Amino acid sequence: MTEKTNSSAMNSVLSTLHVLEEVAARQPIGVSELARVMEIPKSSVQRCLVTLQQAGWLRIVDAERTRWGVTMKALAIGLRGAGEEDLRELAKPVIKRLAADTGETVHFALRDGDDIVVILREDSTHAVRVFVEVGARLPLRATSAGVAILAALGEDEASEVLGREVKEFPEPLPSVTELWAAIDRSAERGYAINMSAWYRPHVASIGVAVTNAAGRPIAGITLSIPELRYEPEREEELAQLVLAAAAEIGEQVSAA
Repeated sequence: MTEKTNSSAMNSVLSTLHVLEEVAARQPIGVSELARVMEIPKSSVQRCLVTLQQAGWLRIVDAERTRWGVTMKALAIGLRGAGEEDLRELAKPVIKRLAADTGETVHFALRDGDDIVVILREDSTHAVRVFVEVGARLPLRATSAGVAILAALGEDEASEVLGREVKEFPEPLPSVTELWAAIDRSAERGYAINMSAWYRPHVASIGVAVTNAAGRPIAGITLSIPELRYEPEREEELAQLVLAAAAEIGEQVSAA
């Protein structure tokens, strides 16, 4: 094999890996948007996507608009590499029980810098329910669990996060003033509420941070309810269930 052929093969591998990284960071995403952000031809992006699909790393998560996302294979590798697979297994029975007790969808997400990454979801049994793809990466400021995590970080560290720009997030985000108000309320009561305000319209959610033995927020739980089914008078009751689930996972993490 010639040096030129070797170089071409290496470039192809690097391009494919780059596509995988971009899909993981932006999912769900289509070919045109990928080609634009990566500044490479759509035909090249499509070849990489098909290769990754055949290898089991990517799948089409929105058939109507042909938008792509990572598979559990890709997520599992990432969790093992970060040493967090055990946390997912610890959280699974607690999240499952919380969904059964509330009848609503529960998402469990890890903190990763200024973002959270959804690693576990237990669906509501209702026909109308909230859905966020496992593997989705969202800014902390876009979710109730993220705001709860910011509140648990403390003012100085939260200020650092809010001082950094969120790049290329497709949905409108709350202002820093709105976020500080939400963070303060979360710090006071132990949980954050999002009433159709951030990222997902017509969805109410209750978010709680999961902390380790040192009190550091490492993850978050979100109870997600369609706004049409949300009952404000049940807020405290539901919040206590989410708080109890977060405390249980935190205790297990500390004992592990």
